[in-house]
Amino acid sequence: MCEARLVLWRYAPRIIVITGSVGKTTTKDAIYSVLADHVHVRKSEKSMNSEIGVPLTILGQGNAWKNPFKWFVNIVRGILLLIIPQKYPGWLVLEVGADRPGDISSLARWLRPDIAVMTGVPEIPVHVEYFHSTEDVAHEKLSLLRYVRPGGTVILNGDDVRLEGMKKDIKEKCLTYGIEGFNDFFATGASISYEKGMPTGMKFEMHHGGVSEPATLYGALGTPRVYSALAAVAVGKIVGVGQAAAARSLGASVPSPGRMRTLDGTRNSIIIDDTYNSSPAAALSALDTMREIKKMPPGQGKPKRKIAILADMLELGKYSAEAHKLVGARAATCLDLLITVGFRARGIAQAALDAGMPDGNIRQYEQNEAVRAGNELESELQKGDIVLVKGSQSMRMERAVEEIMAEPMHASSLLVRQDDEWLKKA
Repeated sequence: MCEARLVLWRYAPRIIVITGSVGKTTTKDAIYSVLADHVHVRKSEKSMNSEIGVPLTILGQGNAWKNPFKWFVNIVRGILLLIIPQKYPGWLVLEVGADRPGDISSLARWLRPDIAVMTGVPEIPVHVEYFHSTEDVAHEKLSLLRYVRPGGTVILNGDDVRLEGMKKDIKEKCLTYGIEGFNDFFATGASISYEKGMPTGMKFEMHHGGVSEPATLYGALGTPRVYSALAAVAVGKIVGVGQAAAARSLGASVPSPGRMRTLDGTRNSIIIDDTYNSSPAAALSALDTMREIKKMPPGQGKPKRKIAILADMLELGKYSAEAHKLVGARAATCLDLLITVGFRARGIAQAALDAGMPDGNIRQYEQNEAVRAGNELESELQKGDIVLVKGSQSMRMERAVEEIMAEPMHASSLLVRQDDEWLKKA
């Protein structure tokens, strides 16, 4: 961390920090896409958002995991960066997360962002297990705002009641984004785009200052992706990137693995890979997206069955049972087949059954049976099936995706957690 602080002092880049309980990585990637064609910018890779990952991003180094030699190399390269002048990015786009109280403050007090982006805090946020309440999670996220540089800008998800209510207390310039028309940057007509009857992305019209611009995002689904795009357009405006240029950059961007990304499945099915992580808000949003997908009658070569493989949502503490029931009840309203993995996910299955989903349309697997769940589904997939796969990180649901994807030989570039260290884990 000391080296990273010295590098910031040495090169004085402008800093953009993104936090929140939903959509951080997608928003970070969208911001990077908007800026990359216009300024020299670096972003946090993957989800390097901790007290280790953020300094590594500043130093331009990767995670050495448990390799002492690689850590030594990282240290040496950091020293060289301080001693020998190099071409350093003028902008850093950094994602900051909070597993426990104090995590964000400990980073923000020395990062001192020029732009702070707050993505939202849902009713039951991820990592709430380590906090007393949702309000404590929100307080931790909002602590970032205390460290914004004088003259800096705060960008909030204005549709989030918790965040919108904080606007009046923010001393720095504050902009909002969202679907609702009262925001500084807002979207209308957000909907799923289709090609040959199959879902391919999201389309919408974005508005700011009386100017409208159509936008289409390819390769991933869901309204949260529209929110991320709007946040990126707001950041672009501050940096000097116009709406039209931002829309072009967003349309050309490739979504990150495991975040509502569409993949080709076997037998011309479609996979919605949302396996990076899971939380109640994210799972409910993913199921809402499944509901929105147009379902056509058999014989038309279009979506036939809506299927979801849903695994445990972890780190929810006292909210766990309630959260899994909420997801199960929602699943019953939009799925033809529900597959659960893990003992907590049994609550999803039971809630779906209680909500009227036929018992024959629900299957349950044990804690470490992601591969089996995917393998057994693969044998019966049909042309036009839409399969959502989602679960918390340690449930390793990317393994289920690999079983049903059309090109498993490309798993290393298409799926999450394909580093050697992850692949070694059971």
